[in-house]
Amino acid sequence: MPCPPLLGPLRSGLIGGVASLAMLLSALPAEAASALAAWRISREGVLELRTTPSITLQAFYEAGQGGQGPRVWIDLPGAPQRTRSLRGSGALRAVRIGKPDGDTTRLVLEFAPGTQLDPSAMRLVGTARDRWRLELSGLHSGSVGPAGEGDVEAAPVAWRPRRAPWRAEPSSGAFQGGDGTPLSASSLPGLPRGRFTVVIDPGHGGPDPGAVGIGGLRETDVVLDVSLQVARLLQDRGVRVVLTRTSEVDVDLPPRVALANSSGANAFVSIHANALNMGRPDVNGIETFYFQSSFSRALASALQSEMLNVSPGSPDRGVKPGRFFVIRRTIMPAALVETGFVTGDLDSPRLATASHRQQLALAIARGILNFLGGS
Repeated sequence: MPCPPLLGPLRSGLIGGVASLAMLLSALPAEAASALAAWRISREGVLELRTTPSITLQAFYEAGQGGQGPRVWIDLPGAPQRTRSLRGSGALRAVRIGKPDGDTTRLVLEFAPGTQLDPSAMRLVGTARDRWRLELSGLHSGSVGPAGEGDVEAAPVAWRPRRAPWRAEPSSGAFQGGDGTPLSASSLPGLPRGRFTVVIDPGHGGPDPGAVGIGGLRETDVVLDVSLQVARLLQDRGVRVVLTRTSEVDVDLPPRVALANSSGANAFVSIHANALNMGRPDVNGIETFYFQSSFSRALASALQSEMLNVSPGSPDRGVKPGRFFVIRRTIMPAALVETGFVTGDLDSPRLATASHRQQLALAIARGILNFLGGS
């Protein structure tokens, strides 16, 4: 699922996008102990957390007012055994572990007046099922002293992911394309070689895994695999392909757009997987977004219909207008596909299998080729 940049409001507010950047896993029950197992801040101004795996985090920022410095705080499920306040050093005035209510642990970083932070560049990222990282952008290296509690590097706590019920695929074993022909690499339509260029954009990557769902399934693993397969299928049909990334690296949104706009591409497709939370496994479905132009809508429609053909039973969430950066700023027909919910009891087990990812790649490639052939 696409992740917007974090917001930096002048007043207290949620650091935007954290819920989607975070691993969207089931919340702990209200009576559970705090999910915060360990934390530390480095001299470079990097906050790292170790938590129990099955949680959702929220991060907030508040600008300094009335002689007070800025604050950053993170809310985790479960109440702490004790509240406490630790003296900081340098620009970090104090670290407080609080209990705003009976169900929440709040880790608060209080900074000295005049400390300059850049919340627009701050992003809370899940780097593993139980690891989190937040760079306190704007701090100069060495402006805070190291601090922490517990062992951030300790082994993960024992965790058994919920198993989602598997719903059987059609017994025929052979999916069909939108025109009724069996869907395979050899059945994909051909185009004049060298005439078309397509940009494929695997969402997320590197320290940003995107959404994480049932069984620890990571969005980045799904979409990179599907994207690389789409690229090969298109190349075999004579299409020049540009990939915004080919491995687990972090590529910001503006460079993705810049690469696409300088490529002379005829189409841009950003590939993602959706998520809600582990408490709603009933939410599944395929959806595709476009921005304004009729050509982009035609591309999105071609992709949506083909993906639905290989995802029987998964709800059709439709072709929708969207304002995601990568489709709003690109100059060619562009679409962003959501291949299913990693938190859905129907979509997630499928997305976790190589065979379904192969079928999705075939469907996306066919949708692109159909669009190019009709353009």
